[in-house]
Amino acid sequence: MEICIRPIEPKDNAAIAKIIRTALEEFGANKPGTVYFDASTDDLYSLFKNQAGSVYFIAEEDGSLLGGAGIFPTEGLPSGVCELVKMYLAKAARGKGLGQKMISHVMDWAKENGYQTVYLETMPELSKAVKVYEHFGFQYLDAPMGNSGHCGCDLWMSKSL
Repeated sequence: MEICIRPIEPKDNAAIAKIIRTALEEFGANKPGTVYFDASTDDLYSLFKNQAGSVYFIAEEDGSLLGGAGIFPTEGLPSGVCELVKMYLAKAARGKGLGQKMISHVMDWAKENGYQTVYLETMPELSKAVKVYEHFGFQYLDAPMGNSGHCGCDLWMSKSL
């Protein structure tokens, strides 16, 4: 069966919220100041639907959600900069190149929609994800950009498109 990458739908909310929170628990990153505690994590469809310049994609195989990734024009970011957000995969979906496929997909969307730079926030606990970001050419920053409200993230990276 082929993996389908498609925009989020309302029916996806509970499953993707579970994937996000389970992944954070698995890596010991379920701490205050992260998406783990964001109320919006339970209704990503509405969050992205109601924000111009944003998108959230779901990866699905045979009707089963594997993960998701989004682009968001986070408050306080400079013009032309968006944030790669809520990039999480179910444990069974990791290690198969899906993360790279999802990042490529959202970065292509960002470029097609006029963004020049993609920014992200992460944490050392998510070291496998950090390695993927490094592979894509994301560079480390000394401080956060914008106002994501995620003070629990202490690694910041960006990449020009």
